[in-house]
Amino acid sequence: MISRKGVLVLATAALVVVGCGSQDSDTAEGTSPPAGTISPTDMTDQQRPADRVTLDVTIEGGQVEPTNAQLEAKVGEPIVIRVNSDAPDELHVHSTPEHTFQVKPEPGQSFQFTVEVPGRVEVELHDANKVVATLQVR
Repeated sequence: MISRKGVLVLATAALVVVGCGSQDSDTAEGTSPPAGTISPTDMTDQQRPADRVTLDVTIEGGQVEPTNAQLEAKVGEPIVIRVNSDAPDELHVHSTPEHTFQVKPEPGQSFQFTVEVPGRVEVELHDANKVVATLQVR
């Protein structure tokens, strides 16, 4: 037989587990969904990291998204390209110095670089022969 104190402890523990383990589908005010679940174009100003530029790229069934995106960055600012791909490719950043990244046929790849010389910088997929973005670096 469980004492009254034991029942109280069990009831309290059950409430803590239920309270911590359940969360409805709406995001609580003042919090953000995990970084990998929202596209930068869908972010509010409060969700967008202030210290980097992020570009999401998808390669699927021979199609590339985005193409010809226009982005702005600052010299020395981290730029992150997140890639989900079903085919291998090579990502070229035509900056000084240039950056090249090998894209694998898998989701969740992330490439980071900085641009040290201001100007227009094209980001292209070599095999797909597509410009995914042009960065205006100031």
